[in-house]
Amino acid sequence: MLVQTPHGRLTCELPTSYDAGLFFIGHIRTPWAKQGECPRHGDLRGPICSLEIGELWQPALLGLERYRLIQILYYMHLSPRNFLIQQPRGKRGRFGAFALRSPVRPNPIASSIVRLIAVERHGLIVRGLDCVDGTPLINIKPHDLVNAGRNIGIMEAENQIQEEP
Repeated sequence: MLVQTPHGRLTCELPTSYDAGLFFIGHIRTPWAKQGECPRHGDLRGPICSLEIGELWQPALLGLERYRLIQILYYMHLSPRNFLIQQPRGKRGRFGAFALRSPVRPNPIASSIVRLIAVERHGLIVRGLDCVDGTPLINIKPHDLVNAGRNIGIMEAENQIQEEP
């Protein structure tokens, strides 16, 4: 069922069951206790944060110290999941959840590229996060600048498509 709310939002009732499951591999420790305190975007020069990795998953950190940048996937557990259309701050008009980078979405999964400061026995020390303290951690991936550079070719192709009549 769809529900129109004040402030130009359109919400829905969520399904009663899930399509998939996942494991939280740990939790993120940041200086921000509330959502409103978090920065809108991470900054690689931002405050030190830590990723506390569950004991079962700690062996998977082997070799990560070779990377300066890593990608963090996390679950924004405090965000509403039923907003389909929103009126974002600072923008004119209404937008669907998939047209925004807002944490308010059906599957509130965030991705941040962060600076790896240290690999420790029980986790990681990083800079560049923008989430509330205690956020569940979903995954960690190395951010390989060589492979990330492949996106340049994708952007060049996109520019060519836009230039065509």
